[in-house]
Amino acid sequence: MTGARLTHIVRHPVKSAGYEELERAALTEGRPLASDRIWAVRTAGGKLDGAPEGWVTKLAFVRGAAEGSLQAIRARFDEATGTLALTHPKRPDFTGTLPGDGPALVEWLRPLWPATRPAAIDLVTRQDGGALTDRPEPYVAILNHATLRALGTAMGRDLSIHRWRGNLWLDGLQPWAEFDLIDREIAIGEARLRVERRITRCVATTFDPETGLPAGDTLAALEQGWGHKDFGVYARVTRSGVIATGDPVTVLP
Repeated sequence: MTGARLTHIVRHPVKSAGYEELERAALTEGRPLASDRIWAVRTAGGKLDGAPEGWVTKLAFVRGAAEGSLQAIRARFDEATGTLALTHPKRPDFTGTLPGDGPALVEWLRPLWPATRPAAIDLVTRQDGGALTDRPEPYVAILNHATLRALGTAMGRDLSIHRWRGNLWLDGLQPWAEFDLIDREIAIGEARLRVERRITRCVATTFDPETGLPAGDTLAALEQGWGHKDFGVYARVTRSGVIATGDPVTVLP
């Protein structure tokens, strides 16, 4: 992995409601990326009564796989004050402080959420302080620019990194080399992570994060080109430390 580097750090403060790029972040052993999916919007169909005690399946929440236009939300989150700012090409800008402005956030999201889906009810966070990610494990999602370029070439289009809702993007690898890292440990900046499994993708990745409109069948392209629907890998932080864009990435022995 000579020359591999970290190019992007991305978090999503509210699940399926906006992405935010960071220049640096502190990773904590046994935890996902800080302030990533710490909030989610509960729906009436989720059979969830109020704030969950621990991890809950994504089916309980407003999510991009159920409504692709959510992919076009962008976020800015101030951890110190709890202030969240959201933008979308079809909505006025939103600014509020969480959790107090949770009801206003839900009202802002409702026009983007289909009337045919169970209604958006309220903003929730886990009572145990964990994240409302797609899996119960405290994973960080790692993705490879070379793999994205290979898929884009196969589809005949440029693909945004934000289709994939990942956390850490690496460049300088061969396409699909991230799969070879499973069961290996890598160093990024001061932190260490153990790569554990592939990420299987859903229909949310078929929507353009600039417009929120359908723009190319990523799932069909993955299946036709490589015989699977996997893109990126999940990793567990094994040593805490600060990471920053530009940091080298090293596979540990």
